[in-house]
Amino acid sequence: MNMPQQRAATGPRVRGTERSVARRAELIAIGRTLFADTSYDALSMDDIARQAHVAKGLIYYYFGSKRGYYLAIIQDSVAGLVTFAASSSELPAVDRVHRTIDSYLRYAEHHQAAYRAIVSGGVGFDAEVHAIRDGVREAIIDTIAAGAYGRSDISPLARMGLLSWVCGVEGATLDWIDRPGLPRDILRELLVKTLGGALRAVEELDPAHPAPQPARRDA
Repeated sequence: MNMPQQRAATGPRVRGTERSVARRAELIAIGRTLFADTSYDALSMDDIARQAHVAKGLIYYYFGSKRGYYLAIIQDSVAGLVTFAASSSELPAVDRVHRTIDSYLRYAEHHQAAYRAIVSGGVGFDAEVHAIRDGVREAIIDTIAAGAYGRSDISPLARMGLLSWVCGVEGATLDWIDRPGLPRDILRELLVKTLGGALRAVEELDPAHPAPQPARRDA
């Protein structure tokens, strides 16, 4: 006799879960824009609720606190960027590097609020946020190393060479989305060439990490 009641209750719970997931994703999308335009410390929960047109309690319900909300935004943005940039694993090594850089720039161009949140949105205020930002750097370094060297277990010197390049890419990309004008393909080629310089410098100092042949240009 209890079975029909259980089945009847299951449907609404599933639909409720789907609605909750969608509502949470909507709040994260709103938060990306808010924190991209205003620093973490400058936004109170009242400000966030007012600008998002939701009750403050709804944000507490889904995220527990302003910090929890911000961390969820950063983590969601990071997942999107890493997935986007690492989507060329089936290509030959040289083409993989070229495609990774292009995918990285495409993500920043089409998800500007998310990209700003990852790279510069209040990263100095919180060690955990800083660690998330460092995590995405390591993921990009691993992706580039796999394309350039065929492996991600590289020497400390090679890692430092790639890290210095990634930090430069972040600054250049932020400036590019803030001051549009340079075509994406031109910036991509510039970054490919500067990566080539970094890889050749690594090879000179650490011959165990030879630089791959220069990436070919797409037709």
